[in-house]
Amino acid sequence: MQAGAERMTQAIRSLEAAFLIGVEGATEIWLVRHGDCYEGMADEPDPPLSPTGRRQAEKLARRVRALEPVAVYASPSRRALETAQLIIPDVLTDGRLVEMTFELGEGGAINFTESPADVVARMTAAIDEFAVAHAGGRVIVVAHAGAILHYLTHVLHLEPGTLRLLPYFTSVSVVRALGDRRMVGTLCDTAHLESR
Repeated sequence: MQAGAERMTQAIRSLEAAFLIGVEGATEIWLVRHGDCYEGMADEPDPPLSPTGRRQAEKLARRVRALEPVAVYASPSRRALETAQLIIPDVLTDGRLVEMTFELGEGGAINFTESPADVVARMTAAIDEFAVAHAGGRVIVVAHAGAILHYLTHVLHLEPGTLRLLPYFTSVSVVRALGDRRMVGTLCDTAHLESR
């Protein structure tokens, strides 16, 4: 009986290692969508967080600060930068983390003008750099829904447009990185928004 339990434990540990859970040197990248900026939004190209977005970002910050991330990166867009600065004041900005370019069509339809391949290329380059620079640590990356979604689709080896979910405001998706390996650990977690 004991030998069976030991084999089962060994099998589970091997499975966890395959997904880079608890593996020495693996970097944990938290991909975070910025807080809400659309509630009561004025007509400006780079809106700040709305009051709701600020509350969302404050809840995220309480969750993340307790984990002592080694670095926090953000898109230079105001909503992303403000979200990140609630975690730590010394945020590193990276232009590759911006949202996909788009145009607004009839009825508020969003028509993306940047190809998924281009988004994946820039997001991958940035995240690969962060993983190497902070090997074995936890890195927070505050970016945008479309850019995050396309990167996650790439890591999951899915075709663009096939991952049918929308990262909610301040949601956390975790990617673990070691060498050339990338494994998704969490998709769009918003547990912090449920706290008071």
